[in-house]
Amino acid sequence: MKAKKQRKRINWKETLMGVVFLLAATTSILAVLLICLFLFANGLPAIGEIGPLKFLLGTQWRPSNDIYGILPMIVGSLYVTAGAIILGVPIGILTAVFLAKFCPRRIYKVLKPAVDLLAGIPSVVYGFFGIVVLVPFVRETFGGDGNSILTASILLGMMILPTIIGVSESAIRAVPDSYYEGALALGATHERSVFFAVLPAAKSGIFAGVILGVGRAIGETMAVMMVAGNQPRMPTGLLKGVRTLTTNIVMEMGYAADLHREALIATAVVLFVFILIINLAFSLLNRKKKA
Repeated sequence: MKAKKQRKRINWKETLMGVVFLLAATTSILAVLLICLFLFANGLPAIGEIGPLKFLLGTQWRPSNDIYGILPMIVGSLYVTAGAIILGVPIGILTAVFLAKFCPRRIYKVLKPAVDLLAGIPSVVYGFFGIVVLVPFVRETFGGDGNSILTASILLGMMILPTIIGVSESAIRAVPDSYYEGALALGATHERSVFFAVLPAAKSGIFAGVILGVGRAIGETMAVMMVAGNQPRMPTGLLKGVRTLTTNIVMEMGYAADLHREALIATAVVLFVFILIINLAFSLLNRKKKA
Protein backbone atom coordinates (compact mmCIF):
# COMPACT_ATOMS: atom_id res chain seq x y z
CA MET A 1 0.00 0.00 0.00
CA LYS A 2 2.77 2.43 0.91
CA ALA A 3 4.55 1.70 -2.35
CA LYS A 4 1.37 2.42 -4.33
CA LYS A 5 0.85 5.73 -2.48
CA GLN A 6 4.43 6.75 -3.17
CA ARG A 7 3.99 5.90 -6.85
CA LYS A 8 0.78 7.95 -7.00
CA ARG A 9 2.56 10.92 -5.38
CA ILE A 10 5.44 10.62 -7.80
CA ASN A 11 3.05 10.35 -10.78
CA TRP A 12 1.08 13.37 -9.51
CA LYS A 13 4.25 15.44 -9.16
CA GLU A 14 5.46 14.38 -12.58
CA THR A 15 2.09 15.30 -14.11
CA LEU A 16 2.10 18.68 -12.37
CA MET A 17 5.63 19.51 -13.50
CA GLY A 18 4.77 18.38 -17.01
CA VAL A 19 1.90 20.86 -17.07
CA VAL A 20 4.19 23.60 -15.71
CA PHE A 21 6.81 22.92 -18.39
CA LEU A 22 4.10 22.82 -21.08
CA LEU A 23 2.72 26.18 -19.92
CA ALA A 24 6.21 27.68 -19.95
CA ALA A 25 6.83 26.43 -23.48
CA THR A 26 3.45 27.61 -24.77
CA THR A 27 3.97 31.00 -23.12
CA SER A 28 7.22 31.46 -25.03
CA ILE A 29 5.58 30.40 -28.29
CA LEU A 30 2.61 32.67 -27.60
CA ALA A 31 4.91 35.63 -26.97
CA VAL A 32 6.64 35.09 -30.33
CA LEU A 33 3.29 34.74 -32.11
CA LEU A 34 1.95 37.94 -30.52
CA ILE A 35 5.07 39.84 -31.56
CA CYS A 36 4.73 38.52 -35.12
CA LEU A 37 1.03 39.40 -35.18
CA PHE A 38 1.65 42.94 -33.96
CA LEU A 39 4.53 43.61 -36.36
CA PHE A 40 2.94 42.18 -39.47
CA ALA A 41 -0.53 43.57 -38.74
CA ASN A 42 0.86 47.09 -38.41
CA GLY A 43 3.79 46.91 -40.81
CA LEU A 44 2.45 45.12 -43.90
CA PRO A 45 -0.30 47.69 -44.62
CA ALA A 46 2.34 50.44 -44.60
CA ILE A 47 4.53 48.48 -47.02
CA GLY A 48 1.51 47.99 -49.27
CA GLU A 49 0.63 51.69 -49.16
CA ILE A 50 4.19 52.87 -49.83
CA GLY A 51 4.92 50.12 -52.31
CA PRO A 52 7.19 47.14 -51.59
CA LEU A 53 9.82 48.12 -54.16
CA LYS A 54 9.81 51.79 -53.15
CA PHE A 55 10.07 50.83 -49.50
CA LEU A 56 12.76 48.17 -49.77
CA LEU A 57 14.78 49.61 -52.68
CA GLY A 58 14.21 53.32 -52.20
CA THR A 59 17.37 55.30 -51.42
CA GLN A 60 15.75 58.31 -49.78
CA TRP A 61 14.16 58.59 -46.33
CA ARG A 62 12.21 61.84 -46.02
CA PRO A 63 9.21 61.46 -43.72
CA SER A 64 8.27 65.14 -44.17
CA ASN A 65 7.70 64.44 -47.88
CA ASP A 66 6.18 60.97 -47.33
CA ILE A 67 9.21 59.33 -48.94
CA TYR A 68 10.18 56.11 -47.15
CA GLY A 69 13.05 54.17 -48.66
CA ILE A 70 15.03 51.96 -46.28
CA LEU A 71 17.70 50.58 -48.63
CA PRO A 72 20.40 52.83 -47.06
CA MET A 73 19.52 51.47 -43.61
CA ILE A 74 19.50 47.87 -44.87
CA VAL A 75 22.90 48.28 -46.50
CA GLY A 76 24.22 50.13 -43.45
CA SER A 77 23.08 47.33 -41.12
CA LEU A 78 24.73 44.73 -43.37
CA TYR A 79 27.99 46.69 -43.55
CA VAL A 80 28.22 47.25 -39.81
CA THR A 81 27.29 43.64 -39.03
CA ALA A 82 29.78 42.28 -41.58
CA GLY A 83 32.53 44.45 -40.09
CA ALA A 84 31.69 43.22 -36.60
CA ILE A 85 31.85 39.60 -37.80
CA ILE A 86 35.20 40.11 -39.53
CA LEU A 87 36.70 41.67 -36.41
CA GLY A 88 34.92 39.77 -33.66
CA VAL A 89 34.58 36.18 -34.85
CA PRO A 90 38.29 35.27 -35.24
CA ILE A 91 39.19 36.92 -31.93
CA GLY A 92 36.26 35.26 -30.17
CA ILE A 93 37.00 31.75 -31.47
CA LEU A 94 40.73 31.98 -30.77
CA THR A 95 40.01 33.29 -27.27
CA ALA A 96 37.63 30.38 -26.66
CA VAL A 97 40.31 27.91 -27.84
CA PHE A 98 42.83 29.52 -25.52
CA LEU A 99 40.49 29.39 -22.52
CA ALA A 100 39.49 25.79 -23.17
CA LYS A 101 42.82 24.20 -24.11
CA PHE A 102 45.80 26.49 -23.48
CA CYS A 103 45.03 28.82 -20.56
CA PRO A 104 46.76 28.09 -17.21
CA ARG A 105 44.38 27.80 -14.26
CA ARG A 106 45.65 30.93 -12.53
CA ILE A 107 45.10 33.06 -15.61
CA TYR A 108 41.75 31.37 -16.32
CA LYS A 109 40.41 32.43 -12.92
CA VAL A 110 41.00 36.05 -13.92
CA LEU A 111 40.32 35.94 -17.66
CA LYS A 112 37.03 34.03 -17.56
CA PRO A 113 35.27 36.44 -15.15
CA ALA A 114 36.60 39.35 -17.22
CA VAL A 115 35.02 37.89 -20.37
CA ASP A 116 31.76 37.28 -18.51
CA LEU A 117 31.84 40.85 -17.26
CA LEU A 118 31.88 42.11 -20.85
CA ALA A 119 28.45 40.54 -21.35
CA GLY A 120 27.02 42.49 -18.42
CA ILE A 121 28.16 45.95 -19.51
CA PRO A 122 25.16 48.04 -20.70
CA SER A 123 25.05 49.11 -24.33
CA VAL A 124 25.12 52.79 -23.40
CA VAL A 125 28.42 52.28 -21.58
CA TYR A 126 29.87 50.70 -24.72
CA GLY A 127 28.54 53.71 -26.58
CA PHE A 128 30.29 56.15 -24.24
CA PHE A 129 33.49 54.16 -24.66
CA GLY A 130 33.08 54.42 -28.41
CA ILE A 131 32.57 58.19 -28.26
CA VAL A 132 35.49 58.86 -25.91
CA VAL A 133 38.03 56.33 -27.21
CA LEU A 134 37.14 54.82 -30.59
CA VAL A 135 35.81 57.90 -32.39
CA PRO A 136 38.98 60.00 -31.70
CA PHE A 137 41.18 56.98 -32.49
CA VAL A 138 39.54 56.39 -35.88
CA ARG A 139 39.51 60.11 -36.67
CA GLU A 140 43.21 60.57 -35.90
CA THR A 141 44.35 57.29 -37.45
CA PHE A 142 42.23 56.88 -40.57
CA GLY A 143 40.66 60.29 -41.12
CA GLY A 144 37.07 61.44 -41.35
CA ASP A 145 35.08 62.68 -38.39
CA GLY A 146 35.27 59.36 -36.52
CA ASN A 147 31.54 58.60 -36.59
CA SER A 148 31.61 55.94 -39.25
CA ILE A 149 30.98 52.36 -40.30
CA LEU A 150 34.47 51.41 -39.16
CA THR A 151 33.93 52.76 -35.64
CA ALA A 152 30.57 51.03 -35.32
CA SER A 153 32.05 47.76 -36.61
CA ILE A 154 34.91 47.86 -34.10
CA LEU A 155 32.51 48.58 -31.24
CA LEU A 156 30.07 45.86 -32.28
CA GLY A 157 32.96 43.43 -32.71
CA MET A 158 33.83 44.03 -29.06
CA MET A 159 30.20 43.63 -27.96
CA ILE A 160 29.68 40.23 -29.60
CA LEU A 161 32.86 38.76 -28.10
CA PRO A 162 31.29 37.47 -24.83
CA THR A 163 28.57 35.58 -26.73
CA ILE A 164 30.95 33.96 -29.20
CA ILE A 165 33.56 33.15 -26.55
CA GLY A 166 31.08 31.67 -24.07
CA VAL A 167 29.24 29.43 -26.54
CA SER A 168 32.41 28.39 -28.40
CA GLU A 169 34.26 27.49 -25.20
CA SER A 170 31.34 25.34 -24.04
CA ALA A 171 31.26 23.60 -27.43
CA ILE A 172 35.00 22.91 -27.33
CA ARG A 173 34.84 21.53 -23.79
CA ALA A 174 31.92 19.29 -24.80
CA VAL A 175 34.09 17.41 -27.32
CA PRO A 176 35.10 14.01 -25.85
CA ASP A 177 38.69 13.73 -24.69
CA SER A 178 39.13 10.72 -26.96
CA TYR A 179 39.37 13.05 -29.99
CA TYR A 180 42.31 14.90 -28.47
CA GLU A 181 43.96 11.78 -27.10
CA GLY A 182 43.56 9.94 -30.40
CA ALA A 183 45.28 12.77 -32.27
CA LEU A 184 48.14 12.73 -29.77
CA ALA A 185 48.44 8.96 -30.14
CA LEU A 186 48.86 9.41 -33.89
CA GLY A 187 51.81 11.71 -33.32
CA ALA A 188 50.17 15.13 -33.56
CA THR A 189 51.35 17.98 -31.37
CA HIS A 190 49.15 19.63 -28.77
CA GLU A 191 48.37 22.53 -31.10
CA ARG A 192 47.56 20.32 -34.10
CA SER A 193 45.41 18.05 -31.95
CA VAL A 194 43.36 21.03 -30.79
CA PHE A 195 42.99 22.77 -34.15
CA PHE A 196 42.62 19.71 -36.40
CA ALA A 197 40.75 17.25 -34.16
CA VAL A 198 38.92 19.07 -31.37
CA LEU A 199 37.95 22.26 -33.19
CA PRO A 200 36.31 20.57 -36.21
CA ALA A 201 34.30 18.37 -33.84
CA ALA A 202 32.99 21.49 -32.07
CA LYS A 203 32.20 23.46 -35.24
CA SER A 204 28.42 23.11 -34.82
CA GLY A 205 28.47 24.73 -31.37
CA ILE A 206 30.97 27.36 -32.53
CA PHE A 207 28.74 28.22 -35.47
CA ALA A 208 25.82 28.58 -33.07
CA GLY A 209 27.84 31.11 -31.09
CA VAL A 210 28.62 33.03 -34.27
CA ILE A 211 24.92 33.10 -35.21
CA LEU A 212 24.02 34.43 -31.76
CA GLY A 213 26.71 37.07 -32.14
CA VAL A 214 25.34 38.08 -35.54
CA GLY A 215 21.87 38.41 -34.02
CA ARG A 216 23.29 40.63 -31.28
CA ALA A 217 25.10 42.77 -33.84
CA ILE A 218 22.06 43.25 -36.09
CA GLY A 219 19.78 44.06 -33.16
CA GLU A 220 22.11 46.45 -31.33
CA THR A 221 20.79 50.00 -31.15
CA MET A 222 22.12 52.36 -28.51
CA ALA A 223 25.86 51.85 -28.94
CA VAL A 224 25.64 52.00 -32.75
CA MET A 225 23.49 55.11 -32.61
CA MET A 226 26.17 56.88 -30.56
CA VAL A 227 29.09 56.22 -32.94
CA ALA A 228 27.74 55.52 -36.43
CA GLY A 229 26.88 59.06 -37.49
CA ASN A 230 23.17 58.32 -38.12
CA GLN A 231 23.02 59.64 -41.67
CA PRO A 232 20.17 58.11 -43.73
CA ARG A 233 22.10 57.82 -46.98
CA MET A 234 23.77 55.09 -48.98
CA PRO A 235 27.16 54.20 -47.48
CA THR A 236 30.04 55.51 -49.60
CA GLY A 237 33.00 54.30 -47.54
CA LEU A 238 34.12 52.83 -44.24
CA LEU A 239 34.91 56.29 -42.88
CA LYS A 240 31.47 57.72 -43.67
CA GLY A 241 28.48 57.88 -41.37
CA VAL A 242 25.62 55.42 -41.69
CA ARG A 243 22.23 54.69 -40.15
CA THR A 244 21.09 51.17 -39.33
CA LEU A 245 17.57 49.78 -39.20
CA THR A 246 17.45 49.74 -35.41
CA THR A 247 18.73 53.29 -34.96
CA ASN A 248 16.27 54.53 -37.56
CA ILE A 249 13.40 53.15 -35.49
CA VAL A 250 14.65 54.46 -32.16
CA MET A 251 15.51 57.96 -33.38
CA GLU A 252 12.15 58.69 -34.97
CA MET A 253 9.55 56.59 -33.14
CA GLY A 254 9.15 59.19 -30.38
CA TYR A 255 7.57 61.79 -32.66
CA ALA A 256 6.33 59.67 -35.58
CA ALA A 257 2.63 59.53 -36.44
CA ASP A 258 0.32 58.05 -39.05
CA LEU A 259 2.18 56.64 -42.08
CA HIS A 260 5.56 57.63 -40.64
CA ARG A 261 4.93 55.51 -37.56
CA GLU A 262 3.66 52.60 -39.64
CA ALA A 263 6.76 52.84 -41.86
CA LEU A 264 8.96 52.53 -38.78
CA ILE A 265 7.02 49.43 -37.70
CA ALA A 266 7.47 48.08 -41.24
CA THR A 267 11.21 48.67 -40.77
CA ALA A 268 10.99 46.49 -37.67
CA VAL A 269 9.27 43.84 -39.82
CA VAL A 270 12.22 43.83 -42.21
CA LEU A 271 14.64 43.54 -39.29
CA PHE A 272 12.58 40.70 -37.81
CA VAL A 273 12.61 38.87 -41.16
CA PHE A 274 16.40 39.21 -41.29
CA ILE A 275 16.71 37.54 -37.90
CA LEU A 276 14.33 34.76 -38.95
CA ILE A 277 16.33 34.13 -42.13
CA ILE A 278 19.57 33.87 -40.15
CA ASN A 279 18.07 31.41 -37.66
CA LEU A 280 16.43 29.39 -40.46
CA ALA A 281 19.72 29.19 -42.35
CA PHE A 282 21.46 27.96 -39.21
CA SER A 283 18.79 25.28 -38.67
CA LEU A 284 19.07 24.09 -42.27
CA LEU A 285 22.87 23.89 -42.05
CA ASN A 286 22.62 21.84 -38.89
CA ARG A 287 20.17 19.45 -40.53
CA LYS A 288 22.47 18.95 -43.51
CA LYS A 289 25.42 18.23 -41.21
CA LYS A 290 23.42 15.69 -39.21
CA ALA A 291 22.18 14.01 -42.41
